[in-house]
Amino acid sequence: MGQLPEDSDDDVEAAYISSDESAHAVDLAERLRVKPSRDIWELDEINYSLDQLPHAEEIAALIDTGQYEQVISFAIQTDKSVGVVTAGLWACWQGRSSLLEKLLRLGLDPNSSDDAGRTCLHLSCLVGSEECVKLLLYYKADPNRWDTSSERRATPLHCAASAKSLACVKVLLNHGADVNAGLTERSPLHYAVLSDAAEVVQLLLEAGACPDTPQVFTETPLHVAASLGSPLCTKLLLEAGADVRAALGPGKATALHLAAEDGHAECARLLLNHGARIDWPNFRGQTPLHLAALAQSVEVVELLVSRRADVKARDSDGRTPLHGAIVRGARACDVARLLLSVGADPNAPDNFGYTPLHIAALNEFSACVLLLLDYGGDVTLRTNGGVSALSFIVRRVPDVIPRYLCKFDDAVHVSEHELGDVDCELTIDFRPLVPCLSRGEAELLLAFIEVGRKDVLKHPVAETFLFLKWRRIRKFFVLSFIYHALFISLYSIYILQIYLCEDVTCDVPAYVRPIQYLIIILNLCFMCKEIFQACLDWSAYIRQWENWLQCLIILGVFLCTIPWGIDNGVVIKGNTSNWQHDIAAVTIFFCWLELMMIIGRFPTFGLYVQMFTTVSVNFATFLLAYSCLLIAFGLAFSVLFSNYPAFHLPAGFVKTVMMMSGELEYEDIFYNNGDAQIQYPLTAHGMFLIFVLLVTVILTNLLVGLAVSDIQALQESAGLNRLIRQTQLVAHLESMLFSSMLSCAPRQLLAVLRWGALLTASQTRTLNIRPNDPRENRIPKDLISSIYKMVASRKVIKRSVRRNNNYECQIKKCKESEENVQQQVKRKSYLFDRFSNEGQQIERRKKTSSSIESRNRPVSLTISGIQEICMVDIKNQLAELSKKVTKLTESTENKLKVIENKLNDILPP
Repeated sequence: MGQLPEDSDDDVEAAYISSDESAHAVDLAERLRVKPSRDIWELDEINYSLDQLPHAEEIAALIDTGQYEQVISFAIQTDKSVGVVTAGLWACWQGRSSLLEKLLRLGLDPNSSDDAGRTCLHLSCLVGSEECVKLLLYYKADPNRWDTSSERRATPLHCAASAKSLACVKVLLNHGADVNAGLTERSPLHYAVLSDAAEVVQLLLEAGACPDTPQVFTETPLHVAASLGSPLCTKLLLEAGADVRAALGPGKATALHLAAEDGHAECARLLLNHGARIDWPNFRGQTPLHLAALAQSVEVVELLVSRRADVKARDSDGRTPLHGAIVRGARACDVARLLLSVGADPNAPDNFGYTPLHIAALNEFSACVLLLLDYGGDVTLRTNGGVSALSFIVRRVPDVIPRYLCKFDDAVHVSEHELGDVDCELTIDFRPLVPCLSRGEAELLLAFIEVGRKDVLKHPVAETFLFLKWRRIRKFFVLSFIYHALFISLYSIYILQIYLCEDVTCDVPAYVRPIQYLIIILNLCFMCKEIFQACLDWSAYIRQWENWLQCLIILGVFLCTIPWGIDNGVVIKGNTSNWQHDIAAVTIFFCWLELMMIIGRFPTFGLYVQMFTTVSVNFATFLLAYSCLLIAFGLAFSVLFSNYPAFHLPAGFVKTVMMMSGELEYEDIFYNNGDAQIQYPLTAHGMFLIFVLLVTVILTNLLVGLAVSDIQALQESAGLNRLIRQTQLVAHLESMLFSSMLSCAPRQLLAVLRWGALLTASQTRTLNIRPNDPRENRIPKDLISSIYKMVASRKVIKRSVRRNNNYECQIKKCKESEENVQQQVKRKSYLFDRFSNEGQQIERRKKTSSSIESRNRPVSLTISGIQEICMVDIKNQLAELSKKVTKLTESTENKLKVIENKLNDILPP
């Protein structure tokens, strides 16, 4: 043993590498934040324990300088039993085999340990010193001795495996080291895999190491190999029979889960080849595909989908792998595109109603939103809280809206004939307006109204769709109009026969009694309809003032029709109370007002009714703003004209308002008031004159001017409001027809009603029109003109962009004759593809840059769009340059001030 070579001082600690990482996370709801440490003890922990030994400082200093004789002398002179142990442990820790040999000959116990129970053999294996290990084993060191007081129990074989020392492992195994020591927790094989020491792993397996643990739900070496991404160790373990079904901890994660979560495609492939269950869920219901998508690992996702992993699998929150792919933005589009290409559903909601489109918009991933829309993403789907995906898009990624509306422009196709030919035919496809038939056809347009994009309704395709849709469902509104007209007519006849009686008794026709019963029946039907509408959506129901009007009508009709009696065709006036006459007057007014609003639903009259409604609302708003002025005059007149009954309160306020219209009655008040004289003539004349000037002349004309100032603008706004109202009515009708409350109704009846209401469900998915044919009358001429202009402008823009986007490049083509021939090749640049590629890079820097939104590339293929892109980039560069110039100027000024101060200090005054 004396012939053993001396270890070099340079590689004393080369075999020991400390790590600050620890604790293998088992909660797979989150990613593994730190990798499991391959070190058994921390370096600082070992150094601290050795520093606490007696005379450690002096002995360590002597060993570092190579003064071995002085070390032995110092150990003998102090306390031989103590000093030799300290010197031996430090010699093993620093791999000084020659010093260790001398100490062993001097009587050092090879099983000596520090306070933590680490023996000389432990320390020698940790630093991978084969010579020290052989010496200690030669002097009968115990190769299976455990450390006694540390939290992690380890034998020398654990330490050698952790240090990746193949030589030390061989020596220990040859001297009887237990290859499965600590199998219930962490075996030497476990630490060899942690260190990614494939040769050590192979040696341990050949020596009989068990590749699994006896306890269930514990961390196996296969888990470690898959998590660290070690394909060699994974292959060795699998060939040795490691169980791919073993689950880890309360998270129930298999090795495939860990490999997928950390993006180790090769390990995942090996696991699948050895029978790993590809769709096995963990405790949260997440499959390996969920975790691979969450980790943005394109390689693992591609591997899993090629092995037919379930792309529609749901976790405990109802989320699919596509939901997880959009959580982060680094490679979100690549993973999402891969999942969508194999059948992932872009409209699958989770337990909270969020679809992948909701998440993409919420996280401001424009490229992902566009990708999901291309694969059929439905912007009308709502969360459990009632928020549509379109609402998130408008608020978070508004740059997507113009690109989405391009689908409306592209919905019009031109036939082979030129646009100016008589035989030119335009095909309008309405399917982009109807993302889903199960909820009706007006859902998309209604969603645009809710998010404030009412201008979409003026798009020629949308307006044409609404026109045809109205023609399809107007029969329902005609029946509703007939029902209301009949109800109101009968009620009016009844009121005129009963409540116009001035005498004690009145003769009434015999048909009034049947009319009374019929009114009550119709009113009950009316009430059932309102209850049904309220049950559909209570919050939306109470927000509509027309619904409140209808409820008042129902209540008023009941109060006016009962009770009263007829005896032999004579009605007694005492059977009707005075309050019933008041209610009858108000109710009959409300009835005819409601009938006017129903007439306003028809396009022919809707514009005028809408203008009337708008002017009424504006006038009431303006009048409310000046109500204090009217109250002031009303109170003043009640004091000044106390002898005039018309000004007595509260009727005096009504009189004041009536005077606004010009009904002043100046002579009647001041000169034809009989014997009653004006008590305060001077003040009364002055106040009357001020009222005429401020109210009758100025305020009245101002209110009229403000209410109806611009008739043309009023007509345009009324036209848009008419479309909005028409869309809401269509959506309301469809919500009633497709309500789940009608599930008990006969299916055939529902099928007939729904077929009669849907436009695209029948054969009208597309409409062919000839814009240049004067006989074309299926849609109004103004709509034909709008569609024609849109297509004409689109063709001009495409022609211009094609001329600017196409460029020529010359390539050389070799022929068999070895002659070089130049060939003209045309290529085309696609802004959408460039946006998709650049968008992913933008998402990575989105949180750290405030100017990223200006870098998003629009898809619109127009010259103005290209110029806008260039201008945005130039502006951003100029802004950054100006900031740099400002900073440089400030720093230069500061330096000049410093130099000036120094010169002032040096130079004499």
